[in-house]
Amino acid sequence: MKEQLVALRGEALEALETVQTMQTLNDWKIKYLGKKGELTAILRGMGALSADERPVIGQLVNEVREALEAAYEGREAGFRHEERNKRLAEETIDVTLPGRKLAIGSEHPLSRVIRDMEEIFLGLGFSVAEGPEVELDYYNFEALNLPKDHPARDMQDTFYITEELLMRTQTSPVQVRTMEQTRPNPVRIISPGRVYRRDDDDATHSHAFMQIEGLVVDRGIRMSDLKGILLHFCRQFFGPDVNIRLRPSYFPFTEPSAEVDVTCHSCGGSGCRTCKGTGWIEILGCGMVHPNVLEMAGYDAEEFTGFAFGMGIERIAMRRYNIEDIRHFYQNDMRLMGHFNKRI
Repeated sequence: MKEQLVALRGEALEALETVQTMQTLNDWKIKYLGKKGELTAILRGMGALSADERPVIGQLVNEVREALEAAYEGREAGFRHEERNKRLAEETIDVTLPGRKLAIGSEHPLSRVIRDMEEIFLGLGFSVAEGPEVELDYYNFEALNLPKDHPARDMQDTFYITEELLMRTQTSPVQVRTMEQTRPNPVRIISPGRVYRRDDDDATHSHAFMQIEGLVVDRGIRMSDLKGILLHFCRQFFGPDVNIRLRPSYFPFTEPSAEVDVTCHSCGGSGCRTCKGTGWIEILGCGMVHPNVLEMAGYDAEEFTGFAFGMGIERIAMRRYNIEDIRHFYQNDMRLMGHFNKRI
């Protein structure tokens, strides 16, 4: 019986090497390890063994059974692994996406315009001043020669918070505050910032927009100084071939006052639809600081004179980039912002 068991183990293991499918593996298990299998058939003959032989043959039977079962389980695990891999390969759904390039942020066109403006004026000896956006009526109007009953207040629809507190309609209050803190010394500042007016938003208007204003106060300041500064700025910003012209206008805080036009960027001054055939495009207002404004800020108007100018930053940016709708700057469309940035 010992020889039978040894021979059975060798035969079974050799037969197992030829098994190629789960079905034939199951057939192998039934043949050698099943209830009616060959190992069971050998065990039936143990009753004829002597008491001394039974423990020895019993131990050998267990060893043969464990060896065959271990071989079976290893072979079965291999088949299941192959079957699982095959099924995964056949049932795989490609859910991968093409690589996406990480978007890199860019400077907003208005921020770039402000920075370019500041660099030009800093090169001329100006400094940058800032002030509150929630402003007192005194600084926004009265100190700028606009008392409470002045009809020119109607030129600016104002967001009032209280009777004396409002959202500033211009950056000019920064000029007044700076003069009060600087008097009686000379002043040369620009003041960029956001302002608010009760306008209906459309292609050329916004209830919140950006302004930059400039102020120079000193002894002997003349209108020719103002024109020279503005001509230098426009040629630095728009190009060396740009010209400007000053047209008489009215502002309560300057006297005399003027509107400033620059050569049309579309036609070069010959006249087109953009400039309505005039060859010029208006960009800012300016003038000599009104003596009343100087006196209220603590300057002697007999000794000091000055000039001021102010422009809408969006209007300047629209002219630089040939943009027709101011709302593009505030809709946060990254495609448009990136497009503008490439043209900077």
